[in-house]
Amino acid sequence: MKYYVIIPAHNEEAFMGVTLQSLAAQTVLPDKAIVVNDNSTDSTADIVKKFAATYPWIKLVNRDSSAVHLPGSKVIQAFNAGYGVVDEAYDIIVKLDADLILPPDYFETVLNAFKQDNKVGMAGGFAYIEKNGEWVIENLTDKDHIRGAFKAYRKELFLKMGGLRTAMGWDTADELLAKYYGWKVITLPQLKVKHLKPTGANYNKASRYKQGEAFYTLGYGAVITTIAGAKLAMRKKKPLLFIDYIKGFYKARRTNTPLLVTQEQAKFIRKYRWKKMKEKFLP
Repeated sequence: MKYYVIIPAHNEEAFMGVTLQSLAAQTVLPDKAIVVNDNSTDSTADIVKKFAATYPWIKLVNRDSSAVHLPGSKVIQAFNAGYGVVDEAYDIIVKLDADLILPPDYFETVLNAFKQDNKVGMAGGFAYIEKNGEWVIENLTDKDHIRGAFKAYRKELFLKMGGLRTAMGWDTADELLAKYYGWKVITLPQLKVKHLKPTGANYNKASRYKQGEAFYTLGYGAVITTIAGAKLAMRKKKPLLFIDYIKGFYKARRTNTPLLVTQEQAKFIRKYRWKKMKEKFLP
């Protein structure tokens, strides 16, 4: 199977080389790897150029954009800029962050998951972060969720759902839409990805309500948002974030912020979320 990788990168000089070296060490190499230099002011582009000189499957794309880093929209706009320069001769398209160390067999294992079951639409491993000299799982989401830092999509699913949404919540919307269209989302716990930069490290204060807005745009409704928001705030060990999430939700509802999904899809999502919660909390 042919897979293409797209890596949005903004001021990633500290990690870009490590990430590309990790990609170049894969037992199954990508047919193409597009690094989108998204308005960086450091040496990110120069690092990519050096790797591209050695590995012809690596290509640099430069993009001008706002310096403001809000979750979701900026990174997916950069991803789309990279996707715009590739053809559709791929089987698997991958969105990858620029601050990762992948195990050498990462993509070999991911491709095998797609090959073994033609209903697998999305696959990925688990993120680990360094704490006190040890690598521990970055436990912000359920074990059946693939982190947005490393998502691999079968082409049929990617095209069916119309690509990735340019808003926070995109990496939940994609999995819910996969379920809606009848595809499987597979997590591979044996694949431990070292995440070198904590999630959200560059987000500014203006982003604090975005999670609540994302819950709204996914069609969750107030009750599911309350449960999901409380759960996420506790996982982040910042209970007061719950207030920001709720404020963000009601602000989005008050201003009629457009949903990331259709009304029919939102109805399916609410039903699916309730089903998952019942499975978890009811005997």
